[in-house]
Amino acid sequence: MEKDCETLKNCSCLDELVDAQYGKPGTPERDLFDAQTHEFCVAQALREERIRAGLTQEQLAQMLGTKKTYISRVENGCQNINLTTLYRIFRCLGKQVSITLI
Repeated sequence: MEKDCETLKNCSCLDELVDAQYGKPGTPERDLFDAQTHEFCVAQALREERIRAGLTQEQLAQMLGTKKTYISRVENGCQNINLTTLYRIFRCLGKQVSITLI
């Protein structure tokens, strides 16, 4: 464990830190980390846009015809959603989703 801490201390940028902690891109651990990071970012964007729109989770849920607990789970990254649902949620918030393939 001490060697791991030393390795992390010697990292000079975020990319090196992530590589040291989760492995290089393409490894199973790194792929999982990257996927979870993207899911977290989408969940946070949803939460921020809902708040910016002045809506509670309950209000957004009513607009979507779902329950508050569903919105809460999505915002906390505990609920996977498909693209159609993602588009619907952001449309209710007056936003559009754009996907960029790299």
